Amino acid sequence: MCGRFTLTTTLDTAALRFKVRTGLEEADYKPRYNIAPTQAVIVVGDDEQRYLTRMRWGLVPSWAKDPAIGNRMINARAETVATKRAFRAALRKRRCLVVADGFYEWQKRDRTKQPFRIVLKNGEPFGFAGLWDTWRSPEGEEVKSCTIITVDANELLRPIHDRMPAILTREAEAVWLDPAIQEPARLLPLLTPYPSDEMECHAVDAWVNNPAHETPACVAPRKDYPPNRT
Repeated sequence: MCGRFTLTTTLDTAALRFKVRTGLEEADYKPRYNIAPTQAVIVVGDDEQRYLTRMRWGLVPSWAKDPAIGNRMINARAETVATKRAFRAALRKRRCLVVADGFYEWQKRDRTKQPFRIVLKNGEPFGFAGLWDTWRSPEGEEVKSCTIITVDANELLRPIHDRMPAILTREAEAVWLDPAIQEPARLLPLLTPYPSDEMECHAVDAWVNNPAHETPACVAPRKDYPPNRT
């Protein structure tokens, strides 16, 4: 699964990486070191032109009676995303990229869990394959929300966790965001484990376990833990 991630880069860097008009104000943006479910995340969408916007993490389907359902919909498994009621329409018509530059996974130990941060070796931001929807309350309140698709873990992640977020290559991003493409047969093959040799990970302090902790200390490598040791 993917339950916590980071976006520590500048807004301009993210916009340049994804070749988008921001749609966001720099004054409203700040680096994030411990993004948690139900919080606002930055996503890339495509409506004839790419754009950056904010959405709530935890998909609330348009047909939901209670928006609290989104608390349980932070991830969607690639294996069932085309068939589950909550996701199948979004797969065809409402796809996005959730922007990140790292994510956390916890490795189970005897009595504890060791958190690791996983990043790309080139240090660039990347996009998780995501889906979004719009929910409206009886009073007319509108909530745009999203979910992150997960796949089997690659070789790097497997000792830590059996799942990982679906990170798309730049070529796959273009297909994923293309609103003219709606066939699951063209979309599902894009959802594969990202190559291990292009990623790296390091242990971080348990400080990150608390989602209220939102400081650079969250991403700092543990000095007493060898790099890339899992």
